[in-house]
Amino acid sequence: MAARAGTRSSALRSPAQIPTRAFGDADVPGSLRSTRIPLLDPTPAVPGGFAPKAFVGEVVPFTVVSFREGHDIIGVQVRLTSPTGEESLHRLTARSDGTDRWAAEIALDEQGAWRYRFEAFSDDFATWAHAAELKVAAGVDVPVMAALGAELLARAAAEKDRPAAQRKRLLADAESLRTGDGETALALSTDSGLADVFLARPLTTLRSATERQTLNVDRAAAGVGAWYEFFPRSEGAKRLKDGTVKSGTFRTAAKRLPEVAAMGFDVVYLVPIHPIGTTNRKGRNNTLTAERGDPGSPYAIGSAEGGHDAIHPDLGSPADFRAFVRAAHGAGLEVALDLALQAAPDHPWVREHPEWFTTLPDGSIAYAENPPKKYQDIYPLNFDNDPDGIAAEMLRIVKHWVAQGVKIFRVDNPHTKPLQFWEWLIREIGAVDPDVIFLAEAFTRPAVMRALAAVGFQQSYSYFTWRNTKSELEEFLTSVSQETSDYMRPNLFVNTHDILTEYLQFGGRAAYRIRACIAATAGPVYGVYAGYELFENVARPGSEENIDNEKYEFKFRDWSGAEARGESLAPLLRRLNEIRAAHPALGQLRNFRAHWSDDDAVLVYSKHLPAPFTGTGRPDTVIVVANVDPHSVRETTVHLDSTQWGIPLGDPFEVEDLLTGAVWTWNDHNYVRLDAFAEPVHILKVRERA
Repeated sequence: MAARAGTRSSALRSPAQIPTRAFGDADVPGSLRSTRIPLLDPTPAVPGGFAPKAFVGEVVPFTVVSFREGHDIIGVQVRLTSPTGEESLHRLTARSDGTDRWAAEIALDEQGAWRYRFEAFSDDFATWAHAAELKVAAGVDVPVMAALGAELLARAAAEKDRPAAQRKRLLADAESLRTGDGETALALSTDSGLADVFLARPLTTLRSATERQTLNVDRAAAGVGAWYEFFPRSEGAKRLKDGTVKSGTFRTAAKRLPEVAAMGFDVVYLVPIHPIGTTNRKGRNNTLTAERGDPGSPYAIGSAEGGHDAIHPDLGSPADFRAFVRAAHGAGLEVALDLALQAAPDHPWVREHPEWFTTLPDGSIAYAENPPKKYQDIYPLNFDNDPDGIAAEMLRIVKHWVAQGVKIFRVDNPHTKPLQFWEWLIREIGAVDPDVIFLAEAFTRPAVMRALAAVGFQQSYSYFTWRNTKSELEEFLTSVSQETSDYMRPNLFVNTHDILTEYLQFGGRAAYRIRACIAATAGPVYGVYAGYELFENVARPGSEENIDNEKYEFKFRDWSGAEARGESLAPLLRRLNEIRAAHPALGQLRNFRAHWSDDDAVLVYSKHLPAPFTGTGRPDTVIVVANVDPHSVRETTVHLDSTQWGIPLGDPFEVEDLLTGAVWTWNDHNYVRLDAFAEPVHILKVRERA
């Protein structure tokens, strides 16, 4: 498991870590932009110059393109400075693909702002050793190579800050080169111990360095977690004799928390808990007329009882909410609260700050629209009229809930507010409490979604909900794990109270199983909306919403009865979360790798974590093979690049299905049969070879 924020874990240190040594900046004459050893296209990086991000325990690839003229050998390293000021150097390795890109994977184990820069240098010892090995073995320029080596070792020994024992050895080896023969020169040029001396402390003449950059490392929960959404008013709600419903409360909702925790979830996410307006209140299924007892949409925030800093009186008191938060913490859950910056017509803001809204020519206030959807019960904020006043109020609101124990906010429709506002708000809240996490619910254009992540949102909703075919999933999951992973963390929600895709509507129970398995294993953060485990798949005609949407009414669900009858997905969700907890490879985003199958409906991918980063001293590899067609049985051959986890192509290895317990011997080409109605997905652990 990832280390907790603020802790140091030796298990997360890079195997390439070397002792710290001061390193000078490049000496670039005049106005020239290039250096003798260029350092180009460094990553991590974010478009627009924003700081990249990671989370505690994340294995981050540091890469840069570097080269020099001629054939002399160079070295490349990255210098890291932790938030507490600890400095370390990590050598990069040149990739073998001819791109001159150098790379090192480093696990960051401390929360806060890290600083890093890349440094390149002429590796004088490696250059000599390579040339000496070739020439001396061929009997060419033997005396010259020995003399050059002796001069080089003597120069290294003259560096006063090298350890005394090391300097003594270098002087002795220099003397051996002066007095020895070709065998001596060949032996020293291939001596691994001597090479290690210069790996840890290079001997160099030319040097280059990039400017120092910032990498923001959030706490582990910003990058790893399983979310469970529910409406507290439905938990414990009771239907009265007159046909109306008595709302559930925080106290009755707290009784559901142990079951959510037992399924292995980390975060319980609540839709808005504030007073709901009565003007233009929506009725069941988003009708324009509310009947007696209809509770209204919780997103129509504000009434005479208060606004965004108030609690709906039916749910309880502020003390009841704080007790709910404590109960969640006691069950091992964090509470995420919906932050919806909008107002019902009855919100105190409408009376006190009418300038915060858009007034139409007829004097009325414009309500929210997202064509073809209309929200007559909601007024959107207009940041053009009083941006400073609105920003100050929003900062106050978030600080209020942080003081109540909320450290995670799911932000409703952030793409309808100014980007600058979010950059400012997230920065201001981070300065007060760096543990606060913001999730952007922005199903919008790619550029906008990515920009919100770049300016600070720690998590993002994504297009995962609508990516259902093999090709769609391969493209999407590769993109979010490789192209945007320096700043955008997708939370792979399988459904929400607003989204019931056609795949789930018409895919039956198999579709629910398939999507849960992929979401839980393809990314380190995923979520489900309550009712998913009961296969609630009937939509309101012509929409992607559940019929009898919980947003407009109370829902009554038989949780325990459904599981007892074998009609619940809860056991699978529980098992998936157990698998996630047991396999640190699934707690990473950047290690997703797509593989191949001969069937257009069979998705294959792996997640591998090398031994130095698992915390167990052993590597961790998980392979997922999924039939994404919920209406069929598929038989095909899957093709694996087993070199991704260190096994040569063609070599056999054992895999264990973590869902069924079956064990098979596999290699890079394997037959599979996946029955969507019985066993649609294999989640395979690669067993260590003896």
